[in-house]
Amino acid sequence: MTNRRAIIVGGSIGGLFAARALLNRGWQVDVYERNNTALAGRGAGIVTHDRLLAAMRAVGLDPGDDLGVPIAVRRLYDRDGTVLRELPFQQISTSWERLFQSLRGAVPDSCYHLGQALVGATTDDDSAKATLCDGTTIKADLIIAADGIRSSVRAALWPAAVPAYAGYVGWRGLVDEADLPVAHRHALMETFAFCMPPGEQFLAYPIAGANRGRRYNFVWYRPANAATVLPRLLTDRAGRRHESAVPPPLVSPEVIDDLLQAARIHLWSPLADAVSATSMPFFQPIYDLEPPSLVQGRVVLIGDAASVARPHVGAGVTKAAEDAVALAAALDTGDIGTGLVHFDATRRPASRRLVQRGRSLGANLDGRDPAGPDVVVATASLHNV
Repeated sequence: MTNRRAIIVGGSIGGLFAARALLNRGWQVDVYERNNTALAGRGAGIVTHDRLLAAMRAVGLDPGDDLGVPIAVRRLYDRDGTVLRELPFQQISTSWERLFQSLRGAVPDSCYHLGQALVGATTDDDSAKATLCDGTTIKADLIIAADGIRSSVRAALWPAAVPAYAGYVGWRGLVDEADLPVAHRHALMETFAFCMPPGEQFLAYPIAGANRGRRYNFVWYRPANAATVLPRLLTDRAGRRHESAVPPPLVSPEVIDDLLQAARIHLWSPLADAVSATSMPFFQPIYDLEPPSLVQGRVVLIGDAASVARPHVGAGVTKAAEDAVALAAALDTGDIGTGLVHFDATRRPASRRLVQRGRSLGANLDGRDPAGPDVVVATASLHNV
């Protein structure tokens, strides 16, 4: 099983998991990342699961005792601070940055190529070819698309599989622990907090910060009509319209002002203070995605390139990690084609369950019947998904 070559398109967490898993098995691996500079600071907070930790161990990484911040309880707050629900819930939250750095350090620099966007991909039963932006064409035994929701590989080979906007956005932000209101700092940093304004969902929790410090991470799901509200959100401070996301430094000040005013109206005041203390809030339109297959010839989709479950499930990173580990294990059969068939047969149903679960938890945001506060507060457990 040596001397086999894989091209991984996308150098974020899913691509790094796949790279490490295949390198461990003797594959020749090259990771091509479209960005010219090292990825950093993306994704904000991550809720970890036992299955994510198991995936790290499966690729030879020790999660260690300092991966993240332990949280013991979840609370649903009313606007006046009344605790409407309380649920003991042991978990660890970390940051995208910390997990990424752990994985990036496990992949040799010689295998990781920045500023290399894929512009074309072809495949047959025995091999695949990738064409890069500099005109280079590379042949390999396998192309792994780990390039996210706007995957260029998926666009080339699955052109009909496009993300479907769910009707709302997720606002995100990070606040240093020292910038939280002093009177409520301890309570906020020990709790996974929820608020549920009518037709909206807000959650916030502590995560790992720099130099073993801690930060406070929030996510606020708010409806945004595709025809009226979303275009305004996607127009940056210079008046330029973006297709699917605005870089955080370019988000319009007027849009941020609207967010801060809404926080004062709808959230418990310490949570509103945390939103106001965020130096650079940003938003992500929420999408659903389910391609008809994960494999075409010698090309395979993993992570958000393969399917997108709404982030209420808190499992995007875990799913990408499990996709990568499952793919490497399926390829251990020796025959690549057989392994890919097995991967598709096992991971596509698992992805479908996550997508359906995310839709259920976002039901009160896209106009369907709400899942209810008890269900929302108890989510982010993957044991039954």
